[in-house]
Amino acid sequence: MELITTYICKKFDIGVHENMFGGALMSLIDDAAGSYASQICDTPRMVTIKFDELVFKKPVKVGNIIKIYGRVIKFGISSVELYMEVRKHNVYTGEQEIVTHTNVKFVRIDEEGNAIPIPDRLKTRYERRLKEFGKGLLPAGEADGERQIETLI
Repeated sequence: MELITTYICKKFDIGVHENMFGGALMSLIDDAAGSYASQICDTPRMVTIKFDELVFKKPVKVGNIIKIYGRVIKFGISSVELYMEVRKHNVYTGEQEIVTHTNVKFVRIDEEGNAIPIPDRLKTRYERRLKEFGKGLLPAGEADGERQIETLI
């Protein structure tokens, strides 16, 4: 799984029971998953069409750091389904506890909002990167799995 984003829980994220509001956490998951799907599919035009069940296993309090991880479960013709996992990170020990997890499905759309296919080359690229580097997204300079070689002048 890949780390997609990190977030610090703030006072305005808190609900009436002094825990992070579930809707705020769901919004963070959707945002992280959407940006991940967009990068994998090389387009900003990805829309959420389905969230699976979300069970909150651990509370998140003000000041807690949460990390959102994800990975592709499968590609469809015009869709990508992601497994998303939220973990609470302890800065003193480095340990992480799973707060919640879910599957989220996105569809690639055109300018009119109609579903369009995800090119096979993008699906293949993701699988190749996952096999070669252990992750589907690569840092700048490592596009398409080819590392930049610095030349000394």
